[in-house]
Amino acid sequence: MLGWLVALCITILVVLIWPGSKYFGTESKADALLKGLGFSQRAAKEKTGKCASDRDGSTGAGEQARAVAFICKPSALANYLLKHCRTFSHFTPCLGWTWQASAFLQSVYQACWPYDSPIQFVRDNLQLSDDGLVALDWAVPSYQKRRRTSSHSTSPVLLIIPNSFGKITRNVQKLCETALSHGYLPAVFNRRSHNGTPLTTLKLQQFGDPADLREAVRYIRYRQPAGRLYAVSESTGSGLLLSYLGECGSSSYMTAAVCLSPVFRCQSWFENGLCWPLQWMLVLYQKICLSRYKTVLGETIQTDTLFSSCSLRGLESSLFCQTGHSGSTPSTLSGTSISTTSGAWDTYWERNEPLRDVDEVAIPVLSVCAEDDPIRGDIQSTIPSELFETNPHFFLLLTKRGGHCGFSTQPEESAFSNAGSAAVPNNVNESHGTNWSHKALLEFFRATTDFFAAEERAKQLATRRRGLGGGAGGRVFRYRSVSTCKRMPACSHNIHAIYNWQRSYTR
Repeated sequence: MLGWLVALCITILVVLIWPGSKYFGTESKADALLKGLGFSQRAAKEKTGKCASDRDGSTGAGEQARAVAFICKPSALANYLLKHCRTFSHFTPCLGWTWQASAFLQSVYQACWPYDSPIQFVRDNLQLSDDGLVALDWAVPSYQKRRRTSSHSTSPVLLIIPNSFGKITRNVQKLCETALSHGYLPAVFNRRSHNGTPLTTLKLQQFGDPADLREAVRYIRYRQPAGRLYAVSESTGSGLLLSYLGECGSSSYMTAAVCLSPVFRCQSWFENGLCWPLQWMLVLYQKICLSRYKTVLGETIQTDTLFSSCSLRGLESSLFCQTGHSGSTPSTLSGTSISTTSGAWDTYWERNEPLRDVDEVAIPVLSVCAEDDPIRGDIQSTIPSELFETNPHFFLLLTKRGGHCGFSTQPEESAFSNAGSAAVPNNVNESHGTNWSHKALLEFFRATTDFFAAEERAKQLATRRRGLGGGAGGRVFRYRSVSTCKRMPACSHNIHAIYNWQRSYTR
């Protein structure tokens, strides 16, 4: 135990010294990243019309001008977002010798540090078609007396999907608070056995299996039929959201979605692993959560292999890819053990890779990523640049700094909170501060909703004009049939008679 404490202290010292040497260099890493993606900032402007970081006419060089890059395929919606989402270009990351300038420390802070939130959660346990249980935690103010929201409410619903390990982070809690203050109804989706949800079946939810989420969305639509539905995913939870959007297509019931610090290429992410402190913490946390079900899980999987695994791949493969018998020798999925399960491992990711049906996504999806994300891994191999270049439904906000779901900003950033969300009621307590990524996603939701509303009004107006001024220049009567008939031939004859009479009258 003492050795682990010494190693942890050494890691913290290294991370505290690291930000200065990392962020005082003269090389522009944002430019290097865009070149690695096949872009330069000039090329990005040619592809998207204008770069979000200098959208408002700012010509100043330096850190602020290169803080954010907006990468997408040119479209009417992309131009509308650049024009109306001011938060996209107002990101001032923390600099200098401060812990908030470290990608590692701000990521750990958002994931592990407790948060005294002024909200409470009301849980709905949903019984699924196979008798399994998932839970929806509805965020409500702590001072609110009514614990339930009326089904006739027209407030939009924000479905929040946390990371795949079930940890409700500080980032998720602050997102619920911010969304609630802007008029949304936040609901956190908890998978089977996550966050205190009872495990009533021997089935655990696979990484990218959207079956449980599909039933939860149907329940939300039943409970709040009048409100729009939006979705936000955090970290590895984006795999579930992208899988759902790809499988459901235009039947997702959602208006727009946002992925915060997503992991796109999940199979390679599990295979390559993380740096040992992060991987050790994630593996330990997942083992602690599964330990309460060790006896019942032993009926279907090799629990000795599961709890002796020392990597994320080992845990995932032990849960879903075991091909041996319960009496076989436990292993840690190293050496020859990997070769015996490689076929099952590849088959598992053929069914669970988040981008397997990405061409079927039918709603706008914004991804907010940071260049220095310590969880996602190497940028050039983990960000699918071709997806944002060719698919008009996907948009990427790429910041130079921000860590993993961190996006810490300078203190003066709070002065922009009212200007950036002037069109939305804002009751956020500024003493707590609002995360930049949260303001960006709320502006994205508002802008996409306004864009679709304007498009719908334009279509209705065009239809009305065609109905009033169309035809051959004569008077056109609008008729409505009120008679009913049981025999199809007679009904068809009446319709053709009315049609022929109308043609003869308009001549």
